[in-house]
Amino acid sequence: MNAHSVHAQITDRLRNVGLRPTRQRVDLASLMFVGEDHHMTAETLHRDASSAGVSVSLATVYNTLHQFTQVGLLREIVVDSGRSYFDTNTSEHHHFYFEDKGVLEDISSADVVLAELPDAPAGSKISRVDVIVRVTEA
Repeated sequence: MNAHSVHAQITDRLRNVGLRPTRQRVDLASLMFVGEDHHMTAETLHRDASSAGVSVSLATVYNTLHQFTQVGLLREIVVDSGRSYFDTNTSEHHHFYFEDKGVLEDISSADVVLAELPDAPAGSKISRVDVIVRVTEA
């Protein structure tokens, strides 16, 4: 797939979710959505953007990640109070979190069986269940 067709697909994808396809959004989306699904932090995406010659501030990266999450292009995975990952795979699934490496790995939703969930509090509903299995090297 050539760069022009990737650019056109990303532009269409952004417009389809109501986002204006600015140069910075298209450049960042090109890094996120081309190839396999993956997990990234704002810092790793900023580093990848710099390596690819994309001039963008860390604040813009954060804003873009949150905008993409709000419209359903990404899924935010909070592993602790100061660390969030953004997942390009928005399907229902869970994660291993390798604490020693700071890496997430997908777990199929079929591989996690929850016997029972509590009822949601009055006036609310359960929108999603995220399971993070924390692992360390043995």
